[in-house]
Amino acid sequence: MKFVDQTEIWITSGNGGSGMKSFRSGKNAPKMGVDGGDGGRGGHVYLVGNAQLNTLSSLYYKQTYAAKEGEKGGTNGRTGANGEDLFISMPLGTVATDLDNGEKLCEVLEDGEAIIVAEGGKRGLGNQRFLSSTHQAPEEFTYGGPGRIIRLGLELKVIADVGFAGFPNAGKSTLLSCITAAKPKVADYPFTTLVPHLGVVQVNGPYSDQSFVAADIPGLIEGASEGKGLGFEFLKHLERTKVIVYVIDGFSLSKVDPVKAYQSLREELYAYNDGLAARKSVVVITKSDLAEDDYDWVRLKNDFAAINIVTHVVSSVRGDGLEELKRTLYGIVQEEKQHGYFAVNSEEQESDPYLEGYEFVCRAPEDAHLGL
Repeated sequence: MKFVDQTEIWITSGNGGSGMKSFRSGKNAPKMGVDGGDGGRGGHVYLVGNAQLNTLSSLYYKQTYAAKEGEKGGTNGRTGANGEDLFISMPLGTVATDLDNGEKLCEVLEDGEAIIVAEGGKRGLGNQRFLSSTHQAPEEFTYGGPGRIIRLGLELKVIADVGFAGFPNAGKSTLLSCITAAKPKVADYPFTTLVPHLGVVQVNGPYSDQSFVAADIPGLIEGASEGKGLGFEFLKHLERTKVIVYVIDGFSLSKVDPVKAYQSLREELYAYNDGLAARKSVVVITKSDLAEDDYDWVRLKNDFAAINIVTHVVSSVRGDGLEELKRTLYGIVQEEKQHGYFAVNSEEQESDPYLEGYEFVCRAPEDAHLGL
């Protein structure tokens, strides 16, 4: 199925049913009293979180949705049936916006969560509602209210505990495939990954039967925050992650300096959203199996220790360092979950009273294990 993370749909809630004007009647008694019932309300439109979905593709191919109208009121004081509500399934992480006025309506974040985005029209009133001691034979009634028509913009931001960020061909997809059951496309050329991939990481050892969700985000290039390459269309998928893993290929023929590569990646994230650069992070140096026999491991360790960064060196091919990496990430994820909230950017931190005292950390404590 094609991965779609942005689309628009048209939704229409149901019109309310009109009230009834009616009088009881019998043989030789044409008017025995008022008995016109109310109409039914129009159907509401809800967005419902569905953890089994990971793309907006079904909404991309079908873009018009309408709830049912309420039924007209009946005689003998009978109320018309309400219009059937419409429930539209959404992948978790979907943001809904009214495109006509730019208002953000909701975010769908939990499985089974149902959020109303368009209320049905109000029910019409039957003539029995207008009966009074001084108005014994009312002929007044009201029509049902109109439903709402909304041009709804949908944007999916992948929800994952851990997000892999890195330049093309850094080994993100291979790493994800080795620590999860995900099967992203892997090849030895840039931009193999064109869409985000999710996988569940099972943690062994003291964290037996524990897990977290990791996402492989398509590769970045310098200037991505300005829309170059795959650009910010995929940077948004890092916004909901609790931990960002900077994946760096330090042993390829390109001889990229790992520290400079990390700094370039972090600068791109900061330019896109300063809150991303401030998120808890870990640096992973991949493809250690390609290192030359005389590689200066001490220098690599000292370079990252100088800037106090949590660092792991792994080989996805040989499996070196993967279990330790999973345990480290699981520990950080649990710490972030216990905190229960993280800001999107530094301005939000300053303005939100619930964030007082929270320290934005992208560096490890001085005594942190570097995993080298």
